[in-house]
Order: sequence, then C-alpha cells, then structure tokens
Amino acid sequence: MMVFSLGILGISWFLPINHLLVSQPFACPYELQPLVDKMLQDLPSYANRVIQRNNNSSGKISDKFYILVAGKPDYNPLPLSMQQYFTKPDEQARQVFFTTIERHYDKNVVKISQSYYWLFLANSEDQWAMVQIYSQLGSTLPNLSPTPPQEISNGIMGQAVSLWLRDCRAGSLKIH
Repeated sequence: MMVFSLGILGISWFLPINHLLVSQPFACPYELQPLVDKMLQDLPSYANRVIQRNNNSSGKISDKFYILVAGKPDYNPLPLSMQQYFTKPDEQARQVFFTTIERHYDKNVVKISQSYYWLFLANSEDQWAMVQIYSQLGSTLPNLSPTPPQEISNGIMGQAVSLWLRDCRAGSLKIH
C-alpha cells in the first residue's frame, strides 16, 4: 500500500493513496437486477436532494424528513389483470418492489417510518426508463397501516428515480 503525506500547519497526515484515486465510472447495465441494486444504493441521496430542492424553491420547509436507506428489492411481478385501481403500465415494463426507511422530524421528536414502492421500468434501445411508480407510505405511529397505494411518478421518489436513470444513461455515475 502506498502512502501519501499531507502536511498542514506542521501536522503530517498519512492517507492511503487508494483513497485519493478517482472512482470508476459505472456503465448502466442492460439487466434489471444490477441496475436496481446500484440505483437503490444511490437513491436516498438523490431523493434527499429532491427534497432539499423542493423545500428551497418553495421558501418554506414543510415536513422535515430524510430517506436513510432504500433496499429489499423484490423482482416478482404481481399479475396486473387483478388490479382494477391502477392504470395498466406498458406490457414490456418490469416490476420492482422496494422499501425505504425514513427519518421524520416533528418538533423535538424524531420518528422512523418505512415506505413501500412499486416501480415499473422499461428498457428500449438498451436504455432504462421509468414508466410509473406507486407508493404506500408507512406510518410514524405504531400499529397503523400504510396508506393506500398512490401513483407518485411526479413525486419525490419518482423524480429521484428519473434523475438517477438520466445520470445512469449519461454515464455520470461512479462506483463507490
């Protein structure tokens, strides 16, 4: 292991050289599972930037919350013929279910909740795009059920997924 010495104010710090190397670019995969695995790693930071941008543009901070983690992907599709309350997405769309853990700030109380997402992605010309996304928001109060599913393609998570896919297609993502 190579070491780089950095002297600041007469103090020497020794940093491993591999921490100074630039991250490798991430090529957007054609297969669904590697794409979603990488997206879920990055999605909390994308969603939190959307939240901050929305709060800054409105001039007020509404519900203070942050996405802590996204995970638990499930690739088993639900049969759509039984879903009378949803707009049926494109037949070529692939379904992915995932969850997030969120931290909410209510006055001096911090609450943790889990939310559930049903994402539809389509791949055309070797590029993935979001078709639709639905959510069921978890309650911050114990023993309460999640909300009914809502279409949120223009909401925070829908915007975060769209931005991440845009960056993936552009080749601007890095492997951490």
